[in-house]
Amino acid sequence: MLFRSYVFSYPKYHISQITAAFFALFYVAVPLSCIYQIRDMEKGAYIVWLVFLCSWGCDTCAYCVGVRFGRHKMSPVLSPKKSIEGAVGGIVGTFLLTALYSGVFRGQMGITGAQVWSLSAISAAGGLFSMVGDLSASAIKRNHGVKDYGKLIPGHGGILDRFDSVIFTAPAIYYLTEYLL
Repeated sequence: MLFRSYVFSYPKYHISQITAAFFALFYVAVPLSCIYQIRDMEKGAYIVWLVFLCSWGCDTCAYCVGVRFGRHKMSPVLSPKKSIEGAVGGIVGTFLLTALYSGVFRGQMGITGAQVWSLSAISAAGGLFSMVGDLSASAIKRNHGVKDYGKLIPGHGGILDRFDSVIFTAPAIYYLTEYLL
């Protein structure tokens, strides 16, 4: 559809406009569709929450650990306040939060103790993807000279600023739980 518009209205649009539209559609819509796919899985009503637990739990734990113990910069040019210690704290925090969540809902989910630890490991991996998503969004914003994607949430930016890590975490959780659980 995009290329049809590009071809049949040439030279009205430049290829950079078509590329930007294509990227915007697939950067957000395709990864977020994994949330729906997770929800449709067996136990999906519980597993779907791991996407948000990974994204926001990792971010919160990384912040708390990084503020207290952060000494070594993870990416000083791209995101100067993020530290390696914070990143480790985010991953460990995500693992522990998922162990707690899975333990509490173990009966409703119908999972074994070993599956609780498997979900925790999957969430720890999801936490890594969460950080990549956050840093990717930072890189895109830096390239375009903007601090936030919007002003909807004071002090937090726009909706995309809250979901930048979810965009990367949702596919990771979907594929990891689909094939490992």
